[in-house]
Amino acid sequence: MPEPTVNNSHDAVVERQFGGQAAAYLSSSVHADGQEFAQLRERVEGIAAARVLDLGCGAGHVSFRVADLADEVVAYDLSPRMLEVVAASASERGLDNIRTVQGVAESLPFADNSFDVVCSRFSAHHWRDVGLALREARRVLKPGGLAAFIDVASSEQPLFDSFLQTIEMLRDTSHVRDYTPSEWAQMVGEAGLVVTSSSRQRLRLDFETWIARMRTPDVMRDAIRHLQSQVGQEVRDTFEVASDGSFTTDMLVLWATRESF
Repeated sequence: MPEPTVNNSHDAVVERQFGGQAAAYLSSSVHADGQEFAQLRERVEGIAAARVLDLGCGAGHVSFRVADLADEVVAYDLSPRMLEVVAASASERGLDNIRTVQGVAESLPFADNSFDVVCSRFSAHHWRDVGLALREARRVLKPGGLAAFIDVASSEQPLFDSFLQTIEMLRDTSHVRDYTPSEWAQMVGEAGLVVTSSSRQRLRLDFETWIARMRTPDVMRDAIRHLQSQVGQEVRDTFEVASDGSFTTDMLVLWATRESF
């Protein structure tokens, strides 16, 4: 008998990487906490009967943080198993205005001008085509609507950029790219959105938790640790690499709007 066909597409890799770890992402402090949530709540609170799209929702932390301020929140993700976790947790929390929808960021199954707010947090570095996904985000956003893109940001300096992309890929084979602030500004502008503000925060990552959350194979884990020990001191200083492998990286919080004409 012929061997069963294995789906090795990028979307399948993302689902394999994240589906089985959905519960781990629900309890992850990196994903559950953050200064940016206060900004998000303030913006949503100022919109009457807000309809919010949590784009690449993961375990649903954005959805949970704004549900009490919104009329409806759509938690949208590629992984059905992530969405099952979101739905179950929303039910436990009594958040009956959260609806889950499965799909890819590059093809949103929503009508034009559907949402007052589109927010994507820690998702874009997995998207196959960020430009297309951003154009889709603009399409479903109402004129005058707000968009927030929050993600790990790479350095404008090639030395530091190469290091970050390498350890990200070794840890997680579904990783595509952490974009630099200038790349984000260009892509958002090309998508037809207008950047209103952007800021950077420092994000500390505990190495063992970071590795365990992704179930990184030992050979890849060891490769990351070896790379950390072999790069130049300026790389170790920039990322504040500790003796246990824990490190610090940049995170970008970018706000944009779809102008009204």
